[in-house]
Amino acid sequence: MTIDLRSDTFTRPTPAMRRAMAEAEVGDDVWGEDPTVQRLEAAVAERLGHQAALFVPSGTMGNQICLRLAAPAGTECLANEDNHIFWYESGAAPLLSGIQLHAVPGERGVLDPAAARQRVRTADYGVPTTAIAVEQTHNRAGGAVLPLGMLRELRKLADDAGLHLHCDGARIWNASVASGVPLDRYGRLFDTLSVCFSKGLAAPVGSAVVGDRDLVERARRVRALLGGGMRQVGVLAAAALVALEQMVERLADDHANARRTAETVAAAVPGSVDPATVETNMVLLAAAPFGTDAPGLVKRLADLGVLAADVDPDQVRLVFHYEVTPEDADRAASAIAAAAGA
Repeated sequence: MTIDLRSDTFTRPTPAMRRAMAEAEVGDDVWGEDPTVQRLEAAVAERLGHQAALFVPSGTMGNQICLRLAAPAGTECLANEDNHIFWYESGAAPLLSGIQLHAVPGERGVLDPAAARQRVRTADYGVPTTAIAVEQTHNRAGGAVLPLGMLRELRKLADDAGLHLHCDGARIWNASVASGVPLDRYGRLFDTLSVCFSKGLAAPVGSAVVGDRDLVERARRVRALLGGGMRQVGVLAAAALVALEQMVERLADDHANARRTAETVAAAVPGSVDPATVETNMVLLAAAPFGTDAPGLVKRLADLGVLAADVDPDQVRLVFHYEVTPEDADRAASAIAAAAGA
């Protein structure tokens, strides 16, 4: 049987989600009349320590709504050079909202507060800085958890400089479970968050924008502008509610499976992975120790029954999720080790 480690977005809805979707109480959400959506939005806002939330179709839309509200056209947003908003959102911020993204170098997704402070610009120096964006956990850093102390320093910088602080929190649930930091402690640090129900939590679709009531009302108008208004969408919100209630704490199992696999592969293929860097549900493999490049390693693994994704020419990503058991993790580790001799 093939083990699919390409992403935690490949999961299928749980039986409880399918039942909830079939039985969902619905209304027209564009009119604000879908009771299941309302329950989801209230639950998400409460968990993240904010006043309100807005259900949206995707994490990219969530980020783009927040960026549009955070940074006026003709201004810039500071972010780590490897953030999702740079790599995977089709250049949406400048194309849709006229926002310039200012890339700041940093290892493992870190946006160093001192470096960020040096990059803050006023209108006197060209394009003024109006926002800062971070990503928690950090995808291209292999699911790294951004340190709470760093986030607090960025909050202080934002307050001192009058900047909006946004969090792409697609996998913030993983960060909370791995670090022990409560979700609301993370959430209150940010003016806005975009959080995802279909990454790790196994809902079939959906994200949420989180912030204060006034901001969320403005977000509702931007959602309509971007074509994100949905009708009887309680059938999807019902699955997201189950995800929120049943799938967060069990993320610890995915983290354990990722570490278990990394430790086995590290022992079998020296230099391929450092288990100390595996903080949540992702493992990044260096392809060179396998004697090939990343696309070549992906092909070898597929031939051995493990699906993975290359994320740059020499790096392959494995992502663990609820459909991967400890036994699957062991079989995947054995196959990856075998790939070194293929």
